[in-house]
Amino acid sequence: MKGVRPMPILWTAAEASQATGGKTAGAWAATGVSIDSRTVAPGDLFVAIKGPSHDGHAFVADALGVGAAAVVVSKSGFGASVNTNKLLYVDDTMTALEDLARAARTRSSARIAAVTGSVGKTSTKESLKLALAADAGAPAVAATQGNLNNHWGLPLSLARLPETATYGVFEMGMNHPGEIAPLSRMCRPHVAIITTVADAHSEFFDSLEQIANAKAEIFEGLLPDGTAILNRDNEMFARLSMVAQEDGHRVTSFGSADDADWRLADLRLLSDSSTITATFRGQTYRYTLGVPGRHMALNSLAVLAAAEALGADVAHAATGLAAMRGLVGRGKRHQVAMTGGMLEVIDESYNASPASMRAAIDILGRAEPIGGGRRIAVLGDMLELGQQAEKLHRGLARPLIDAGIDVVFTAGPYMSALWDALPQPMRGDHACTAEKLVPLVVAALRPGDIVMVKGSLGSRTRQIVEALLALGQSNGSASGRVVNGS
Repeated sequence: MKGVRPMPILWTAAEASQATGGKTAGAWAATGVSIDSRTVAPGDLFVAIKGPSHDGHAFVADALGVGAAAVVVSKSGFGASVNTNKLLYVDDTMTALEDLARAARTRSSARIAAVTGSVGKTSTKESLKLALAADAGAPAVAATQGNLNNHWGLPLSLARLPETATYGVFEMGMNHPGEIAPLSRMCRPHVAIITTVADAHSEFFDSLEQIANAKAEIFEGLLPDGTAILNRDNEMFARLSMVAQEDGHRVTSFGSADDADWRLADLRLLSDSSTITATFRGQTYRYTLGVPGRHMALNSLAVLAAAEALGADVAHAATGLAAMRGLVGRGKRHQVAMTGGMLEVIDESYNASPASMRAAIDILGRAEPIGGGRRIAVLGDMLELGQQAEKLHRGLARPLIDAGIDVVFTAGPYMSALWDALPQPMRGDHACTAEKLVPLVVAALRPGDIVMVKGSLGSRTRQIVEALLALGQSNGSASGRVVNGS
């Protein structure tokens, strides 16, 4: 089509064969990489991974049918009547994906940042992507899509790294010890950010110190001249800083503490954004962050610290942060038409930990309902908290009270502890599951309300968000019009 630029070639048949040690009879060229046949785009190289539930080899024909340039298949595990010129045969497809990732990283001259932390990984990654794009241009920045941050997602993200990229930003997640180290060694970043260390996935750890040790694994792949960017306000700062320095890395800190390298000098929190003044080495930076929340403002300092360490123009980078918006399941805001007015929905349904719950509650408390509307929190269970689960859920009562939340709905067995701790006037309703809570929440809403929905992915609070957005459709409106969000 006239005016549409062709996608740049990411992998030729020869390059992919050399990277994986595989064999192909074709002369194809791929413009992307995918491991999910449902989202394969024309021109993608589809890698048929065998997962715990599905084997990608069963979907080879589907991938080719929607335009995949070629498919990576196991020599021993595949036999089908498809165009064999579009097959790249390897010993093991997961190993082949990792080989593609390492080859992409080796051939790249991009400056690379890696991001981890108990809270704020994805939003910090997205903020850094915007900041670097403001400095170098969007096409020059490659980044993890969504939250592809595990042992499948990180190699997939690296395999998508264009050779021409100036910067790369990659997210790394974990819920068990030993998971980040191999990802970091594969990524070999110049800069490593740890946003914070908090109670998350604590079912698999005996202490906060153990969680910090697992996050510190990101230093194992940090290049010898690399920079570790750490939260000076976090109680694990000294521990993380010691590990980084023992490994020979520079440490740059961020936070509100007086001795933070990147210091939050002033913060104006608005309902949908933040105005920030930060200082670094005698320089003052004033900028707007397009999402609300003190935790988001503090993480924006980590973003600027990373931009500086990567060699970007910090003043240019700071201007990009005004474009930051809430992400799906992580603070995205929707305006929904209902009888008599509008309802605002804050979607925090992707995940939850005590720290992220408190942050989301604070944002809801700063929201400004109109026309007699209320601040309503709809909360599902926080999972993987181990023996402290009941105590940590009950402990959310005080932040909810202090934030001035008007009504609280809860779902799940753990959230019953919070329900019991709430003052009677704040109680909306409780149900054993998110599904059963849906009609109770919907029946209680009125125009002008601002509703924040949050819970761990396994608590299925996303279905509550979907039910609220569907109210707009039932009223003949395009539900879910996005406005500025966290």
